Amino acid sequence: MGRAGNFINQPKGYKAFQPTPLPPDPPLAHDEELTLLAAQATLAVGKLSGLSTIIPDPDLFVYLYVRKEALLSSQIEGTQCSLEDILNPDAKPISNNSNPKDIEEVSNYVKAMNQGLARLVVLPVSTRLIKEIHSTLMRGVRGSDKTPGEFRRSQNWIGRPGATLSTAEFVPPPPEEVDRLMSELEKFIHAIDRTPPLIKAALIHAQFETIHPFLDGNGRLGRLLITFLLVHWKVLEKPLLYISYYFKANRTEYYSRLMDIRMRGDWESWVKFFLRAARESAEMGAESATEIHNLMTSDRARIQSADVTSTTLFMYHHFCREPILTNSILVTKMKSSKPTVQRALEHLLKLGIIAEVSGKQRRRRYSYTAYLNILTRDTTTRIG
Repeated sequence: MGRAGNFINQPKGYKAFQPTPLPPDPPLAHDEELTLLAAQATLAVGKLSGLSTIIPDPDLFVYLYVRKEALLSSQIEGTQCSLEDILNPDAKPISNNSNPKDIEEVSNYVKAMNQGLARLVVLPVSTRLIKEIHSTLMRGVRGSDKTPGEFRRSQNWIGRPGATLSTAEFVPPPPEEVDRLMSELEKFIHAIDRTPPLIKAALIHAQFETIHPFLDGNGRLGRLLITFLLVHWKVLEKPLLYISYYFKANRTEYYSRLMDIRMRGDWESWVKFFLRAARESAEMGAESATEIHNLMTSDRARIQSADVTSTTLFMYHHFCREPILTNSILVTKMKSSKPTVQRALEHLLKLGIIAEVSGKQRRRRYSYTAYLNILTRDTTTRIG
């Protein structure tokens, strides 16, 4: 038996992979590089998590970072939309290259993330939770006809367009093995051992992707699982890690490292890749959070020192939570009259804090541009 499993001949002539249970056997080799990466990643993630205890409004960052992770994870699968599309209060594409259905997929990811985090209060990470989240993730989008919320009952495969079971790059375990394999994975999740949490999350993510328990949505669900695990284990106080940034920027290596586990049992290279992803994503997240905090402190001070009404500062707080807003939405949120809202908008426009970005259409759209620039900086990373 291979270290990660073996390809087994199936009655219909193809070979499907049968993974061995976790942890790897022989055990993971903790060489100097892996040990250093684990220490660096743990420190970086710890610093990011600690920001949620010192930043005045951490839920502001949660709202936006969850959407950022949702976008980046979906972009790995080829989704064509931007963070501006996701934050657009009209829920319509802003860019001509964006697809409304893709925006819906990312919105489902956000719903699945929030649902999972809420359910973790009463339900541990489990096959039951995974099925519930998958149902939300796939509702009304591509793949919604492929039994959302249920483990597959037919064989799937991974390959280029037009590939068959015989020509596929990878064929996951047969459907009759999925329930058993997922049960074994759940036992490993809850096993009390000395495996560092980030390394354990790396092993679980890879095993989940190898089992590929659903007919569609496995990649996105597997990346959601990383966040759920780290929050469940209290590694993260709040879901501020957008690890899919690194996976997207290094997509070719991401898939290659996963395949190397199956073909050669190379768990070590995958774990090192995962730790680099966690370290770099955490460092970027912390840097962005600090930059945003400094920007908002500075802009708030500018507003307070200007000759404007308290309504202007109240409006500014809304732009801190949702950096793209319209006149009508602001009227509703602020419970103010249109003239009052317009005067406050003009004050923020004059200070250069917001900009009108809809081309002066009837339903004008305003953006907290400097804030949005920080948020979107790494969502357009060229896929490698």
